[in-house]
Amino acid sequence: MKIRAFALAAVLAGLGVTAVTAANEPQAVRQQLMKKVGQAAGALSGIAKGEKPYDAEIVKASLTTISETVKTFPDHFPAGSETGMETEASPKIWENMEDFKAKAAKLGSDADKFLAELPADQAGVRAALGVLGKDCGSCHESYRLEND
Repeated sequence: MKIRAFALAAVLAGLGVTAVTAANEPQAVRQQLMKKVGQAAGALSGIAKGEKPYDAEIVKASLTTISETVKTFPDHFPAGSETGMETEASPKIWENMEDFKAKAAKLGSDADKFLAELPADQAGVRAALGVLGKDCGSCHESYRLEND
């Protein structure tokens, strides 16, 4: 009985190590960071479309999330992480890392600009989201693989 319990514990521990390892892989980190940005953009979009009432705290939190996330995002593209874990990152990132970093910096800078002068209403959020959306689209157009 003890051997069986030990074997089960070893298997479960191995699964836990695999999950932790996968969670620390650059591809997994990138995916989590993009989910955060997507959630923040979604919150802003709800306000911009009038689906949610304007809430300055949500606007501030969403812009802060975008700003902080994109400042570290390019750091999660080390050589060798071009493939694996169903990544949507285009190999073009590693071919033109400086442009990729510049696009992330532009998004961060624009988010910071809107944080400094927080949009005060739905129209302001819509305008801010238009700028941020163009920044995101520019990067995705160049550096994100299409899903089939």
